[in-house]
Amino acid sequence: MQRSPQEARPESRTPPSDPSTTRTPAWAAADRSEAAEPIGGLQEYYYELCMEKSQEIKPFILHILQEVDEEIEKGLAGITLNVAGNCHLMPVERVTGEDFWILCRILKNNPYINGLDVRYNLIGDVGASYATELLQKQHNLIYLNLMFNDIGPEGGELIAKALHKNTTLKHLRMTGNKIENKGGMFFAAMLQINSSLEKLDLGDCDLGMQSVIAFATVLTQNQTIKGLNLNRPILYGEQEESTVHLGHMLKENQCLVELHVCKHDIKNCGMKQLCDALYLNRSLRYLDVSCNKITQDGMVCLADVLKKNTTLEVIDLSFNRIENAGANYLSDTLASHNRTLKALSVVSNNIEGEGLVALSQSMKTNPTLSNIYIWGNKFDEATCVAYSDLIHMGRLKSDNTDVEPFVVDGHVYLAEVSNGLKRHYYWTPGYGEACSPSSNAGLTLVPVGQYL
Repeated sequence: MQRSPQEARPESRTPPSDPSTTRTPAWAAADRSEAAEPIGGLQEYYYELCMEKSQEIKPFILHILQEVDEEIEKGLAGITLNVAGNCHLMPVERVTGEDFWILCRILKNNPYINGLDVRYNLIGDVGASYATELLQKQHNLIYLNLMFNDIGPEGGELIAKALHKNTTLKHLRMTGNKIENKGGMFFAAMLQINSSLEKLDLGDCDLGMQSVIAFATVLTQNQTIKGLNLNRPILYGEQEESTVHLGHMLKENQCLVELHVCKHDIKNCGMKQLCDALYLNRSLRYLDVSCNKITQDGMVCLADVLKKNTTLEVIDLSFNRIENAGANYLSDTLASHNRTLKALSVVSNNIEGEGLVALSQSMKTNPTLSNIYIWGNKFDEATCVAYSDLIHMGRLKSDNTDVEPFVVDGHVYLAEVSNGLKRHYYWTPGYGEACSPSSNAGLTLVPVGQYL
């Protein structure tokens, strides 16, 4: 790697401290010309850039870059630079927009790094403007995680427009950045042009009904997006209009593999709209409708479609209210008809012993269903014995469920275990494997990219 000649330090110039503005500092604008990659380690280059620009040196970033340097020395490639701001194992000072500019300079044209994770920092719209330059100039980047970084509609617009010409990025997480309906519309428009992005996460971004409809419309034509997260939009009204458009999209789209529509206020009518589309869809393998208002009537539709649909492998129904009747509808279908579903989550669905035991019985005759998650329901002793027997006989592996049996005074009880379909969606553990298959079974069973 070649280092560019060191530029003269600007006279008493310091970067702006307000991350809410998108104005580019003069010292950064002056350095936008193409530069060769420096000789030596990333840690050394970061130190020199900070000294040159009178920027505060952050020990946490130095430590991370030192680890990356060691990986590069070992000959590793495809490295993800992880500068997450929610690391609890060491003191972390959040990355600002100006820190992010320096990281972008370090990464530009670096052949060893193809992923950047700066979740839970404070880069704001200033950092979003630098992210656009990174997307334009770093042609090795395939993964970019910007979740919860105080990026607003203006920053969302910049990133979306940068993706018009980008042909390398495969996975973008914008989770938790309040880009609102305006920013969502720019991302929907981007999907009409971009032909390389495969996974897009816009959950918790305060999208509006207009942008949700726009995504559904665009995806009737887009044939590259395989995973889409539209969790928790800001919707008004009781007509479940979003499911009408999403249902139409699922009838037309034969490429989408993974769809997350948590907190869409979906009721039984909306669930019927989605199920009607799933009779015709032949690509969707992972459907997430958790945290909605679906009851037993919605399970009548889902149970019926599972008799005929042969592509769905993972269904997340967590935090609805299907109760015993809904669980019985599902268990009857799983026991006698469906042989493609691999994972089912019914966490916190007000199911009692009758429904839970019925689901356990369906696993004895269904050889395909390998993962089931039931915590948060009403366990009686029959439930505890049924799932204890499944685990002890080897039919249900302990890594594939969120309960573990234990015995007290001759009675069997179930304890919660930290397993699930996407336990590490918002956070990663302080120890152990960051993306373990048992805690993130949805990603393992339906791998759309290598990241959640």
